[in-house]
Amino acid sequence: MSKNDKKMDLAARAAWMYYVAGQTQHEIAEALGVSRQVAQRLVASAIDNGLVSVHISHSVGRCMELAAQLQKRFGLDICQVVPGQGMTPSGISHAIAVAGAQVMTQFIRSDEPMIIGVGSGRTLKAAIDELVDIERPQHSSVSLIGAIASDGSCTRYDVPLLMAQKTQGRYFILPAPLFADGEDDRAMWCNHRIYRTVSEKASQANVTFIGIGTIEPGCPLHKDGFISLEEVEKLAKSGAVGEVLGHFMGHDGQRIDSVLNSRLTSVGPHPHDDQPVIALAGGADKQIAIRAALEGRWINGLVTDESCAQALLV
Repeated sequence: MSKNDKKMDLAARAAWMYYVAGQTQHEIAEALGVSRQVAQRLVASAIDNGLVSVHISHSVGRCMELAAQLQKRFGLDICQVVPGQGMTPSGISHAIAVAGAQVMTQFIRSDEPMIIGVGSGRTLKAAIDELVDIERPQHSSVSLIGAIASDGSCTRYDVPLLMAQKTQGRYFILPAPLFADGEDDRAMWCNHRIYRTVSEKASQANVTFIGIGTIEPGCPLHKDGFISLEEVEKLAKSGAVGEVLGHFMGHDGQRIDSVLNSRLTSVGPHPHDDQPVIALAGGADKQIAIRAALEGRWINGLVTDESCAQALLV
């Protein structure tokens, strides 16, 4: 996306918020993370470029309508939908990453010390890569998920460290494999003083960013060596359609009964009004898993794409 395209997208968002949602310039500035003067110029730019008529003549207008519908349907506090019609899967992923970075920035730029809970995944990493450096050494980035696979290797998508590097803040790693060898082994990891300290800090996160995974051969947990093909097949037979931080969900969003549950060490998300849990996920392959996360109230914030949003509203 070119610099001019990004400017037009921002102008269209500002125009939709002003003319359709009836928000003030101050509210628009807060939502977009810009000054009030910039918000005013964005609305004027939308008019000058012919984006405003009876409706917003831009795909972003439709996306914002979809976001508002998703918020109402699933009780979301935060929702952004990016244009995706006619785009390749990689293009959609990039658009979600860019929008995700914008949402992250709205929180990270706060001067008040903040605990940022961070999950794992490719989309999440891509979003953090899109972040500009925001020097906030008072912030802490806390891992919600162990990054160690069964063979001792670490995933390349251990993204809390990347967040800490962007903010120059502290980084707290969850010192455990995602799945322990057994219940006794899990107890050993989770009863360690450092694990308890980090998991307690994670539960106090001011905002949390996570991905949503699918359950199928070649899914991220399988590809990265956290679960075997046999375990994937057993989960699918049990009705699992998605996962959040290693918690497996059925179509209704309820947790699936699995032997892996007793070995899981990750910290579960705890969405509250004052503790947003925002998922970055989209694409045709993620629609069922995202719906499960929404139905189960695992998240209260979502950044996704246009086609996925339309499917979720059916």
